[in-house]
Amino acid sequence: MTTTIPPSQRLVSLFAQSPCWMIHPLAAEMHYSIPSVRRFLADLGYYSSFTHNGGWYTLRSIPRFGKNGLWFYHDIGFSRAGTLTKTLIALITASPAGMSAEMLGETLRCRCHGVLVNLWRKGKIQRQKIGRCQVYFAADPHKAESQRQVLTARNLPEIRFSAEIAVLVLAEFIRSPDSSFEQLAEKISRSKNVTVSARQIEQLFDQHGLKKTMLTAVPVLSKH
Repeated sequence: MTTTIPPSQRLVSLFAQSPCWMIHPLAAEMHYSIPSVRRFLADLGYYSSFTHNGGWYTLRSIPRFGKNGLWFYHDIGFSRAGTLTKTLIALITASPAGMSAEMLGETLRCRCHGVLVNLWRKGKIQRQKIGRCQVYFAADPHKAESQRQVLTARNLPEIRFSAEIAVLVLAEFIRSPDSSFEQLAEKISRSKNVTVSARQIEQLFDQHGLKKTMLTAVPVLSKH
């Protein structure tokens, strides 16, 4: 008596031999039509690749996704998010400071510039040109603003204020003690033709403990 192996069991056996299959070879190996094999895959649960135009399949039990939700078998990429479009949105949204096309390409190991442009045009993500590259941010305005702030903080050069500029900052603060760091930066940049940012002033104060010693520093400066 011949025992017929259930399609699901046969499918599991084939994926145990190779963790990734394209649909035509898989159907030929199982001796079933492509629609039938797709149905078997759906019953077991599967992922289709975000690379190779979604042409590769693996069972849901196989991938061991990393923290970024990606798993690769050689050059075939699978994502917990699903398609390349959904994966790009997920990666960009989860990034603390947004991601450039180059960063995304390296992470996904495939070219994705065209897809990024389409997503941006549809309002699915935001973008901003910073330096020579486009940086992509989440579509949500609040999330995107948070990402931009983190990116700006990361890209700030290490503060090396000269003594003259430090005195300008301190003197302006003495004249306008109620001013915010943003207002101080604007006043100095406008009146002294010196470009400083609010974040740089805040870091300068923090580095030297000027917030705590400001009142005692005033009399010393007034003697000069």
